[in-house]
Amino acid sequence: MPKVDRRIIKTQESLKKALIELMTKKNFDDITIQDIADHADLNRGTIYLHYQDKFDLLDKLMEAHLNELGEIDEWACKLDWNDALIPYFEYFERNYLFFSTMLASTGVPAAFRTRLLASFIEGFKGEVDRESGRNTEIIEEVMLQYAGTAYAGIIEWWIKSGMPYPPKVMAKQVGILLGRTL
Repeated sequence: MPKVDRRIIKTQESLKKALIELMTKKNFDDITIQDIADHADLNRGTIYLHYQDKFDLLDKLMEAHLNELGEIDEWACKLDWNDALIPYFEYFERNYLFFSTMLASTGVPAAFRTRLLASFIEGFKGEVDRESGRNTEIIEEVMLQYAGTAYAGIIEWWIKSGMPYPPKVMAKQVGILLGRTL
């Protein structure tokens, strides 16, 4: 795989950061390509070298975060609930601006919550306890929707509330709840 020029990566990161910062001040629909260019201190044409439009930029930004969460899935799912959730909550904390903006937004960015929920549900597949007999009467799809929605909701609450508890505390609390549920 060819190595990507660091200048390209730096430019793309600058554009993503500019978009998120603008979204904290303006509705996504009201943000123009010129706004993004001005905020990133780049030319309009530079944006079009990397993205088709602001929707493509937003989509790539969402995709990057979902991919990073997916990378955590690959190894964290092998741990018990409490330990597995710590890296997720630390990730949400490190990327507070992104998640607080995306989870508070309406309109186009609201699709992020739907994609995040779908990734949680996918991650919970195979986690439903059928061996103990406690979930035998629950349809797996219902259980996955319930657990995924609860997890997404608690993350949204935590972020919108200004992260009142540290990631390790949240991981333990949510781990206990998910362990009881799944």
